[in-house]
Amino acid sequence: MIISRQLTRLSLAGVFLGLSLAANARSQPEQATAEIRRTSFGVPHIRAENERGLGYGIGYAYAQDNLCLLANEIVTVNGERSRYFGPDQFTVEERGNLASDVFFNWLNTPQAVAAFWQAQTPEVRELIEGYVAGYNRSLTERGAQGLPQQCQGEWVRAITAQDLVKLTRRLLVEGGVGQFAEALAGATPPKTVAHLAGEPASFQLAASRMQRFALDRGSNAVAVGSERSFNGRGMLLANPHFPWVGGMRFYQMHLTIPGKLDVMGAALPGLPMINIGFNQHLAWTHTVDSSKHFTLYRLQLDPKDPTRYLLDGKSLPMKKQTLAVNVKQADGQTRQISHVVYSSQFGPIVQWPGKLDWDNQFAYSLRDANLENDRVLQQWYAMNRAASLKDLQASVHKIQGIPWVNTLAVDDQGQTLYMNLSVVPNVNADKLAKCSDPRAGLQMILLDGSNSACVWDIDPNAAQKGIYAADKLPQLLRRDFVQHSNDSAWMANPAQPLTGFSPLISQDNQPLGLRSRFALERLGTLSKAGPVAAADLQHMVMDDQVYQAAQVMPDLLQFCAADLGADAPTLTPLCASLKAWDRRVNLDSGLGFVHFQNVMVPLQQVPGIWRVKFDPKDPQNTPRGLAIERPDVAKAIRAAMLASVEQVKTLGLKADSRWGDIQVVSSGGQQTPIHGGPGTLGVYNAIQSVPRTDGKREVVSGTSYLQVVTFDDKGPQAQGLLAFSLSSDPASKYSRDQTLAFSKKQLSVLPFTEQQITSDPQYQAQTIREQDEKAGKIAAQ
Repeated sequence: MIISRQLTRLSLAGVFLGLSLAANARSQPEQATAEIRRTSFGVPHIRAENERGLGYGIGYAYAQDNLCLLANEIVTVNGERSRYFGPDQFTVEERGNLASDVFFNWLNTPQAVAAFWQAQTPEVRELIEGYVAGYNRSLTERGAQGLPQQCQGEWVRAITAQDLVKLTRRLLVEGGVGQFAEALAGATPPKTVAHLAGEPASFQLAASRMQRFALDRGSNAVAVGSERSFNGRGMLLANPHFPWVGGMRFYQMHLTIPGKLDVMGAALPGLPMINIGFNQHLAWTHTVDSSKHFTLYRLQLDPKDPTRYLLDGKSLPMKKQTLAVNVKQADGQTRQISHVVYSSQFGPIVQWPGKLDWDNQFAYSLRDANLENDRVLQQWYAMNRAASLKDLQASVHKIQGIPWVNTLAVDDQGQTLYMNLSVVPNVNADKLAKCSDPRAGLQMILLDGSNSACVWDIDPNAAQKGIYAADKLPQLLRRDFVQHSNDSAWMANPAQPLTGFSPLISQDNQPLGLRSRFALERLGTLSKAGPVAAADLQHMVMDDQVYQAAQVMPDLLQFCAADLGADAPTLTPLCASLKAWDRRVNLDSGLGFVHFQNVMVPLQQVPGIWRVKFDPKDPQNTPRGLAIERPDVAKAIRAAMLASVEQVKTLGLKADSRWGDIQVVSSGGQQTPIHGGPGTLGVYNAIQSVPRTDGKREVVSGTSYLQVVTFDDKGPQAQGLLAFSLSSDPASKYSRDQTLAFSKKQLSVLPFTEQQITSDPQYQAQTIREQDEKAGKIAAQ
């Protein structure tokens, strides 16, 4: 259900005026000051005496490295892309500008933004206001020198605290209604001509983007405890797989307020705090969870009017919200168009042709639990300051602000923690059985919108109405290990399966993803060999093993060794490349991997290909083996192999082509070869790349911020890197330095202590003061 405060325009203006005056009153006595010290790869270590100063330093440093990226995202979340770039262009995520603008004008109304801001703690407000001031100072300085080429235009402007709220709200709905932007913008009553986002192509892109969500924003995590670690303390591998471009691109930094905060890690754009990182006593990471964060409601419509729906037999009108979008015309002039978004009491109407059709009988409404989550920033700031694993867990139980990810953590005492404690609709198995259509399955929860008994349950112990309380969600505290790679909570540790939860929270007895199976197998092997070392965790990623190859390559080679008939001349070179392949995705891995990928990706969609079917009693080892003895499976393998030969020929690849010649990332006219491959094939170092016209593949997402943290008597000892480098500005010296290191599999020490920071060979320091900035402005007048 979408909750918004019904404020008049006059009262809303008063709210913003009051907030502005309060902010000025707070900042007047003491102007913000921050020290920004950069070490190798430009990583900023930002130190200040208070939250405003810290935010000031973060915003300033971020703008130095990613000014154009944030400026572009600000245009997006304000619903102004059509105004500046035209309605027919696309966002970084390949969403049409007009559909994007309608969606964000709906999401980020003044009322919703004001309500979110009012819910923030003074510390969070100070961080945000400082960030805004720091970013704007950097923008002014860069503007005087000349802005980077990619963001020279009237759309680049000073930002406000409200802009950062809008960015945060965009982040919140990434796991829910954010995946339905086209469906929301294109929803129109029957017999109404759809003018926005109605083309089938836009929905094909949306469907592809939805399928890629868990891949583009997946992750691996391993937390090793005292029973397994080399020194009896906690160890953490954080390997989030996030986009390499756009508004979900991580930024690496170290934040310090003496006596209050000392944390290092990575954050998403516009966030003045660490999302994944470590401090003196603990380290944590996140993985995208499999829990549901929204439900759909099928509305029974009033036969007399498709804009009215029946609830408990009573006809209710849909709410109409008229949105205005400014659109740039071909002649450069701007005109305003309006669009009506319809909503039921459950949420906005969404229309997806062929899937969620709005006709004279039914319409579909979407309720996103994270629309009411105004606690997310408080949550991460509390985690940043946690002094123990107990503190971290307690903060998540109390605040419940984590939107759509699991949390895995370790401490210096050797404890490991897994928490599937995100914002999940409170719909238990009984209600699901009574209220859902079984034909819809469990991938997308569809409830009966004509029956008020099907609304989400309310738990008084939950931090928000309609979600599960923290003590009802999966969590596990152990001293051996916990791990996760985007499956359910079920097998975080097979010695203690997590079962019996609502299907919206976690589903057990389901096949594990191949990355999870690889992790469990590797951890089992390591435990037999002795204590786990930091290098072992690094190798899990950097070995670039293709786990599925071990499951199916004997069968593929057996297929190749059989009589190939008339196809033998065509398939023999392919079979030879498969036999010579090292079963990894290193830069020097041969053409065999390309053929393996081309064969297995379509084959995974063929029913009944496995010789040994999935067994819930043996989830770590099943399914496995290709049933090549079955004619239909053999036929599918042959067809996939023949198609791969043609594809390789079309792309111009040669017998001696190597993976590093094919998969690259481009920056500033230069290309860097990237190892790793699809997580769907069991590659732990999951890298998503898309075909280019020249036969190469361009990396778009995957391993992003990588950290391996251990502890000793002196505190955390961390190594890691940011795979796509710190800066998105191709002209920056920090735009591909870490990418080259990633290409060479070279993790670096993450400087955390004062001695590590000041002794870094690339150390440089800068102090910025808000009073100096203001004095400079006065002098210039």
